[in-house]
Amino acid sequence: MTKYRNLLTSVLMIMLAGLMSVPFYYIVVNTFKTQEETTKNPLALPTHWVFDNYIKVFEGTPVVQSLMNTVYVTAVSIFLMLAIGSLAAFGQITGRSRISQIIGAVLVAAFIIPGQATLVPLYRMLVGVHLVDSLNGLIVIYACGSIFCYYLILGYMRTIPAEVLEAARIDGAGPFRIYWMIVLPLIRPILVTVGVFQTMWVWNDFITPNVFISSEDKQTLVLQVYAAVGQFTTDWPSFMTLTVIVLTPMVLFFVFMQRHIVSGLISGSVKG
Repeated sequence: MTKYRNLLTSVLMIMLAGLMSVPFYYIVVNTFKTQEETTKNPLALPTHWVFDNYIKVFEGTPVVQSLMNTVYVTAVSIFLMLAIGSLAAFGQITGRSRISQIIGAVLVAAFIIPGQATLVPLYRMLVGVHLVDSLNGLIVIYACGSIFCYYLILGYMRTIPAEVLEAARIDGAGPFRIYWMIVLPLIRPILVTVGVFQTMWVWNDFITPNVFISSEDKQTLVLQVYAAVGQFTTDWPSFMTLTVIVLTPMVLFFVFMQRHIVSGLISGSVKG
């Protein structure tokens, strides 16, 4: 009975995987077609494989500059989110005071507020400090994602035995040394897991850069895809090509880091 159940599960998973792969097939195969062929048979294989779309995209759009902007914003934002989130979680674990409880309650309230509801206040605040239309302004906004990191890291950090931290204090280690030398190595799996999730969010985010960025030389890759959609006509092969360029780094990144995501989540569930 178990054998047939496993077989049925495998068949269903293969069917679901095939269904989920259709959009990726649709996007990739149309990057090798002309506009006319894409319109007539979008799901068919190309009659003649055309590679000019990639050349046209790289020559006609600032893809490289947008890629550099996206990498810069993503890397700095993830570093800040992980640093702020882990430090806040460490302070919450070690500083059991009334102030830390109040701060924890404020973070809970901030976490449940939709990000879209704060766009107008954020815009006015960034105008006041001259960070609108700035990559550093995007980083400041994304750094607010530290709240999400804080909650995931806090749950994982609570699994660290209190005796380990107490032994370090007895040996004369200060708070930062305990955090740097003991806590960070122990919570590395959850840091990797949270970092992967937040990287995919920042890389693929459209709303924030669309609202706060107006200069072409500061646009991210996602904005380049949006700019490829015309008001009356759309060059679909170029649009699909830009989409592939945006998706490829994240697909490779996710495939490479998938093992770390699973191990981080499992480790957090069985510790203690």
